[in-house]
Amino acid sequence: MTPENMKKVVDLCNQISNITYENLTKIIRLEQTGSATGARKLDDSDQNDIDSWMGGGTCFSMTWHLYQALTDMGFKPRLVMGHKRKERNIHCALILPDPDDSFVTPGQPFSANVSPASVPGSVLSSNSYLLDPGYLIFDPLQMPLPQPFGTGEAFFPLSPNCVRLVRPTLESMELWTGGAGAPMKLRFEYPVEGVSVEEFKHHWNESFYREMMTYPVLNRLDREKGIQYYYQKGNLVVRNATGSKMTKIEPADRVQTLSDIFKLSPSIIEQALQILEKKH
Repeated sequence: MTPENMKKVVDLCNQISNITYENLTKIIRLEQTGSATGARKLDDSDQNDIDSWMGGGTCFSMTWHLYQALTDMGFKPRLVMGHKRKERNIHCALILPDPDDSFVTPGQPFSANVSPASVPGSVLSSNSYLLDPGYLIFDPLQMPLPQPFGTGEAFFPLSPNCVRLVRPTLESMELWTGGAGAPMKLRFEYPVEGVSVEEFKHHWNESFYREMMTYPVLNRLDREKGIQYYYQKGNLVVRNATGSKMTKIEPADRVQTLSDIFKLSPSIIEQALQILEKKH
């Protein structure tokens, strides 16, 4: 990718890198509209307006914002879905092919179960990048090519979580993360061909009714300090390069503490918690 194009991508990623991953606004919008489609359309990222974002939204909101912004800039990003063991389409990200890139020549040797005609050219791009804002990865990660076309994997020493991308086949890629001496764990598997906008929005709608919408989930990365803050089910985890620490937040302190750490309005946090309490 030319330095000019890479700077555009990096600047865009930096612009959203301080945004909090949160399902609180998602909970509020579902309550307000009564339907996933209505809630999705109420999402500020659906109109590509990052400045009026109530918070950050989950991976769908953040990925959709990036998809629209990159498309407006003249790039051709692909929406990809992430699978976790038996759970399908529970995460999403983007693959950004280099517009100045070359492609693997179909005449080169393929694995026994893959024919050149069956693999779209975009899958064979020798220089593509993974953008995964929903997993707080705000750096464009160059994707490896599978053997025999490339090394099959690539390692990125990000802080506080290092990342490994593994490409077992042309059609698939795995995201592994770890930190502070902890073993790397497989997080998601991505079919790299991607999905249509219609299919992406279908999975976005389905996400409103998943189990994680029954409790608050917040996640924020302080890139300058290399610190990750993660809150779920009453527990706050703070992770840095040396390790992680878990603290239980008492209900009386919850609204103000979460507001201070995750940079969200206390009224949004309180409104979402009240909605959840009514449903239990």
